[in-house]
Amino acid sequence: MPTLQELIRRAPWREAVTWRDTWPHEYVLVRRDNQRPLLEAICKRLNTGEGVDGQFYGRSSTYLFIGEHEYWVMTPCAEMDLDSEVDYVINRARLYRDRRDFVVE
Repeated sequence: MPTLQELIRRAPWREAVTWRDTWPHEYVLVRRDNQRPLLEAICKRLNTGEGVDGQFYGRSSTYLFIGEHEYWVMTPCAEMDLDSEVDYVINRARLYRDRRDFVVE
């Protein structure tokens, strides 16, 4: 079983054009990019309490800090149905400021 860091390294991250100038980040699509193991590993860590709650332009998310990046999912893990046709999104952004400075308005 690959480690979370190996799954992250192997994922085909692509630049997100939304928020490019204000919050540059990358993403993968779970179904299209065959990243279910990565999603499951991230959700496992979030479900054990490793995440940090934060806000981004009024939207609440739980963020996971690994290495030089923060990771988040658009749909809370508890609400996902991995057997459905939904293509969930995993996002990541480089850390460039204090982890506690999380409210962006």
